[in-house]
Amino acid sequence: MKNKVRFLWVGTSALFAVFLIVLTLAPAVLVQSDKTPQNDTETFSRLFQQVFDFVKQNYVDEIDSQTLFEGAMKGMFDSLKDPYSTYLTVTDMQDLTDTTSGKFGGVGMYITKPVAPEPGTESVEKFYPFIRIVAPIEGTPAAKAGINAGDYIVKIENESTEGMSSDDAVEKLRGTAGSSVTITIMRNESIVFPVTLVRAVIEVPTVKYAMMPGNIGYIRIIQFTPLTDDKVKEGISYLKSYNYKGLVIDVRQNPGGLLTSVVETADFFLSEGTIVSTRSRIPSENAVFSATPSVLVPKEIPIVVLIDKGSASASEILAGALKDTGRALLLGEKSYGKGSVQQVKSIGAGGFKLTMSRYYTPSGVNIDKIGIQPDKEVKERDFTAAENEAYKKLIQENLIRSFVEKNPNPSGDNIISFVAELHQKGISLEDRLLRRLIRNEVNRTNNAPPIFDLEFDLVLQEAVKTLQSGGLARP
Repeated sequence: MKNKVRFLWVGTSALFAVFLIVLTLAPAVLVQSDKTPQNDTETFSRLFQQVFDFVKQNYVDEIDSQTLFEGAMKGMFDSLKDPYSTYLTVTDMQDLTDTTSGKFGGVGMYITKPVAPEPGTESVEKFYPFIRIVAPIEGTPAAKAGINAGDYIVKIENESTEGMSSDDAVEKLRGTAGSSVTITIMRNESIVFPVTLVRAVIEVPTVKYAMMPGNIGYIRIIQFTPLTDDKVKEGISYLKSYNYKGLVIDVRQNPGGLLTSVVETADFFLSEGTIVSTRSRIPSENAVFSATPSVLVPKEIPIVVLIDKGSASASEILAGALKDTGRALLLGEKSYGKGSVQQVKSIGAGGFKLTMSRYYTPSGVNIDKIGIQPDKEVKERDFTAAENEAYKKLIQENLIRSFVEKNPNPSGDNIISFVAELHQKGISLEDRLLRRLIRNEVNRTNNAPPIFDLEFDLVLQEAVKTLQSGGLARP
């Protein structure tokens, strides 16, 4: 009975304390609410200051102002339900600076946290509440481990990412070069497997280029950094010296980057008209970026642009500009769909990133959460249920990686024998796909990815065929 009485006394005391606080704070709130509109900035700023001061002075444990401030800021940006608008701590600001300048530490992938669709709305893709990989960065630990655009990270170490923001995930993934982190990947909805990554200093490559057979030039833009437009110019000059007659621009798995960089790059191919426009409720953020009369690639050079679900943001601006103006044909699969523009603002040593406008392609389309459709869809066909199970076994049992570890430079005969062995183990996948997976693993192991792949890359094969046939007219 004594315990029950004590319990009632504690509960009653707690209720009494809450009642006193309500009496203390409520009158000011109610008076202000009656006299001012609910969206009055001054009123809510004053209320915030009152609550901040009260918590600072009365919380059961002493708490510093910075902790309260950062918590409030994170909550404010979370309320926007915009994965691209976020508060940035001092460390976050430094990481962002390192990333946009082309060098940072970590595992080498761009990630986002999908936002759940509003109730009653339809979503093109199935929603998962985990961290989604927009694209791995070429040559990094993530790329070498075979992580793909569109994969989900369901765990970092043993912690689920379901309740984790992308910033939280970045903080956990980054660390001292040489240290390791284990993540759990979900692919194709049902394939789940762990991957251990050894962190490294990440230097972001920007552009690679080469000549292909048939006098066709190839430029792969990996990301839009302050260096990208100069590197593309360098590539065009190289291709010109070899008398190129057609051009493939590859922005697959390009997660985007700087708006200024992609505008400068697009201007190499366009002599007039709009490249991209930005629109906002703030007049100063409305802008139209137009092409200048001079071009580096004359109209006589036909262009094909390759896109996929890892092509996002700035790469979609380039693809949309070249498609809408009729300057290029797009091949591949629908792009990611990020049609917003963020600005970074400093607050002391920290800051925040805020969506200030949305961008529109020359035809006036905003592709946010929609993506850009290619003129012609070309991609690997979807697996059947049986093939998906075979692929799952291939990954979960590390069959290809084990083979390559024993045979870092396998001969053609070695590969043929191994493919036959996989079929005997019940791996019911096409020989071409198995050989491509083996070759990719060899390249990752030896850190020697080819600039282009005409043997297995179906989209690139179609691009070359299109340029050689002159079939650039839209379907």
